[in-house]
Amino acid sequence: MKKLVLAIAFIGMGSFAMAQQTTPQEKQATRAEMQQKMQQKEQEHLEKMQKDLNLNQTQVAQIKDLHAKRRAEMMASFEKSKGNRQAKMEQMKAKRAQMDADMKNILTPEQYTKWQADRQAKMEQRKAMMKDKKMMKKPMHTMAPAAN
Repeated sequence: MKKLVLAIAFIGMGSFAMAQQTTPQEKQATRAEMQQKMQQKEQEHLEKMQKDLNLNQTQVAQIKDLHAKRRAEMMASFEKSKGNRQAKMEQMKAKRAQMDADMKNILTPEQYTKWQADRQAKMEQRKAMMKDKKMMKKPMHTMAPAAN
C-alpha cells in the first residue's frame, strides 16, 4: 500500500513538473495575448476618460500621444535599469510631475480637477488591494499545544 501511494505521488509530482515547462511558442503566444489585453485596457481607459471628463477628440489624441510617449520612456528606462533604486524613484517622480503638467495643459481646469480626483481614488484603491494581499500572505500563527 505504501509503495502504491509513493508511486502515485511521484507520478503526480512528475506530471506537475512537466506541466510547468513551456515552449518558446507558448511564451510568445502568452506575451502576444497579454499585449492585446493591455491594448484593450488602454483603449477602455481612454474611452472612460473621454466620457468621464467630457474630452474632445483633440484632447483624446493628445492624451493617447502622451501615453505612448510615456510608455516608450518607461520601456527605455526599464532596458537600462542598472542604476540604484533611489535615483529611479526620483526619476519617476519627475516624469509623473511632467505628466501632470502636460495633462494640465491639455485639460480644462474642471477636467484636470476631476482627473486628479479619479487618479487619487484609484491610488487609494490600489493601496487597499496591496494591503489586502499582504494581509493574505502573512503566515497564520498556530499555537503549540500546551505541555502539561
